[in-house]
Amino acid sequence: MSLSLIIPNSPIFSPKKVPSIFCKSDGSSFSSSPRTNGSQQQPPSSPLSLSLSSPKSSLPISSTPQSPSSPLSICVPKKQLLCGTDVAPVKRKRPGRIEIPTSMAVQLGFAAETPRGEEEVQVEEEGYSVYCKRGRRGKMEDRYSAAVDLNGDPKQAFFGVYDGHGDSKAAEFVAKNLDKKVKEEVSKTGEDAIDDAIRDAYLITDMDFLKEDVGGGTCCVTAMIHKGDLFVSNAGDCRAVLSRNGVAEALTNDHHPSREDERDRIEALGGYVDCCHGVWRIQGSLAVSRAIGDKHLKQWVIAEPETKMLKIKPECEFLILASDGLWNKVTNQEAVDLVRPFCVGLDKPKPFSACKKLAELSSWRGSFDDISVMVVQLQHFLF
Repeated sequence: MSLSLIIPNSPIFSPKKVPSIFCKSDGSSFSSSPRTNGSQQQPPSSPLSLSLSSPKSSLPISSTPQSPSSPLSICVPKKQLLCGTDVAPVKRKRPGRIEIPTSMAVQLGFAAETPRGEEEVQVEEEGYSVYCKRGRRGKMEDRYSAAVDLNGDPKQAFFGVYDGHGDSKAAEFVAKNLDKKVKEEVSKTGEDAIDDAIRDAYLITDMDFLKEDVGGGTCCVTAMIHKGDLFVSNAGDCRAVLSRNGVAEALTNDHHPSREDERDRIEALGGYVDCCHGVWRIQGSLAVSRAIGDKHLKQWVIAEPETKMLKIKPECEFLILASDGLWNKVTNQEAVDLVRPFCVGLDKPKPFSACKKLAELSSWRGSFDDISVMVVQLQHFLF
């Protein structure tokens, strides 16, 4: 692209006021020598080609057509040096990205699509349903486990949701082995110490995974149903939420480094906790303080779970187990309010539809993480 320069008849171009814009003017040819404050002026008939690549030029530039009264017209090619003087080319600044607010996407009724395609897990069984959706950060790292009819008893079951980080190997390992370890430990300790058996099973599974000598880790939330009792355990930021007559009740407490007791524990062990871009992390790395795996941070990241036990009563309607891909965008009560119409007061409940709706809601609100949701119909296991 070329532009035309209009140089009006003005005293500002007088050699008395500013240096000459011409390299050399002898009426015959131009030299490549630098500009000087010569007293000669270029004859109107002499051709002249100047570069517009320098923003320092004192010449007024006009993009309008050449005026007939103008003494000369300057055709300016791109990236041409000004009379042998090195001048950096003009750089066009790239316009900033236009950010569309998430709330606008929700109002318009569309979700942010996964650019790498979708990877989903869909499970619908008697008593529970699962829906997992891959996020936009990479491959799916979430896993789940479900074991019903434990020891031949249809009222006994074990469920889990596992949110891997760094890789999916830890989540895969835990999904395949944790329920077996829990059964083994319960058989050793007896039914009067099931919470201790679950704790030991978590720790043993952690030690077994560390022997695999692979990287990564996983957060866990599990629910064991045994003779009408519900044992909910977690290590990390996966969460379990109970619907009690439509009121949400969190049965777990997320393990984040920002928790005062977790921070005190980490610092007592010689570690540190800091905030990076609004997220609290251990050693500037991991955003959870408990998990299975994470060998490089094992001094501070423990696998010991916190466990809560309660009796399953008629008012206990359903249990939601989910990874933080859901809970970072959806509140406990919002989740219960969405699931309840699909699971309560119906001849044919549709818990799978509820799981999928929850994942879609989190995605609509801008979640980039993997989203895994499990809904357990507790009335199915009422003892």
